[in-house]
This record gives sequence, C-alpha cells and structure tokens, in this order.
Amino acid sequence: MYIGDPITVEFDRPPLFSKRPHCPDRFTWNEQTFAVAEVLGQNTDFGRRGRMAQNMQPEHARRAAQRGSWGVGRYSFRVRTTDGRTFDIYYDRAPKDIDHPEGQWFLRAEL
Repeated sequence: MYIGDPITVEFDRPPLFSKRPHCPDRFTWNEQTFAVAEVLGQNTDFGRRGRMAQNMQPEHARRAAQRGSWGVGRYSFRVRTTDGRTFDIYYDRAPKDIDHPEGQWFLRAEL
C-alpha cells in the first residue's frame, strides 16, 4: 500500500556524510516508532528527472547518474521491523529550500 509520508529517522551510528546515508536504525511515522530488525534490500537512484534531466551535457549526466550530483538522487531501503512489518523507506537528497539544504526521509509503502 502506497503511503508517501515524511518520516523522522534515528541512527545508532550517524552516517559520515548526510547526503549519503545508510539505513536508519529506527523511524517514526504517525507518532509510532519502528525499530529496523533487518534490511531486506537497498538501492540508489541518481537519475535526473524533468527539467533537471535537460540541464547537463550528456557526458556529465552519465557520470552524475553513477555518483550523484548535489540535491539529486534517492537512497531506498526495504526493511523489516521488530514487529514483523515490512516497509519501503527512502532518503530524497533534494533540498527542502534554500535555508534547509538537507534532504528528507519518506515512507514510500508498507508491504
């Protein structure tokens, strides 16, 4: 079931780089905290979409699709929580606005 809500995450060991996170240890959604028991899968997607796909020369776009570029990309994780539920969560590297350059975590779906 698709959800698409923002979540808050917690790490026992914070990522070295905020724009390249590993899977969080816990996340909070609808005022309920879920502890991650197992990472079932993970994926990165640095593809540029919409207008962003047109603003780079092809050779630079190929490199950016492999390594990422500022504010573009997602880190996705499929996790099983300690209560046995399975969720897809992701970190979107896009900045919220000029004053908040960090990205945001989302709960994509419960499976």
